[in-house]
Order: sequence, then C-alpha cells, then structure tokens
Amino acid sequence: MRHRGRHRSFFHLAIGVVALGGSLALAGCQAPGSDSTGALTTTYQAVALDNGQVYFGKLEGLSSPYPVLTDVYYVQARVNPKTKKATNILVKQGKEWHAPDRVVLNARHIVFIEPVTAESQVAKLIQEAKKK
Repeated sequence: MRHRGRHRSFFHLAIGVVALGGSLALAGCQAPGSDSTGALTTTYQAVALDNGQVYFGKLEGLSSPYPVLTDVYYVQARVNPKTKKATNILVKQGKEWHAPDRVVLNARHIVFIEPVTAESQVAKLIQEAKKK
C-alpha cells in the first residue's frame, strides 16, 4: 500500500508540473501589442474587413457582435491625372459629407485585427495628421 501512495503522489506531481509548464508557455506566447488575455493594448488597431477595406482606429467592444472603431483612418488611392501614377494616402474619417465620428462594425465581417505599434508608419502618419 505504501508503494501505491508514492506512485499516486508522483503522478499528481507530474500532472502539476505539466500544467504549470503549459501555463508558462502560453503566457510567454502572447502577441505583441496585447496583454495576457489577448486584449489589444496599443492605442490604434488595424481592422481588415471581408470586403478588402482596412480601417485604423481605436477599437472598443471587441467581444461584442458590433465592435466600435473611433478616431478612424483609412487608406485612399489617388491617381495623378498627368502622370497616371497612383499614391496611397491616409485619410481621417469624418471629412465625408455625413461627418461620421465612429464606425460600428459587424464582427462577422472582420477578417483580422492587428495592433498598430507606435513605431509603425501608420502610427507616424496618424501623429502627423493630428498636428494639422
């Protein structure tokens, strides 16, 4: 009987070590720009939709069926009529005729969400736009 008790203790210890190791491995594998719960911690996020449109902004209500994006920017292509050269510019939403101050998204149409890091070109362009 004593021998069986040692095996049981060893088994419980082994299970505890495996569980602890798995927890530590998962904690170390979080995405940059997110916390241990998976929540995005950067100021801005890139949200790609299934229609190909990508918005940059501050995302709220990520677990909601209708998350809200505020302080919204998007990329717009412009073609120079003389040179026919296309350039992309970052546009602040709100300059449209209806002057929207947010975008309410249908979560079923979100393809992916990524953090916009402070060092990224998008973050730098947003900071430049805010100075104007």
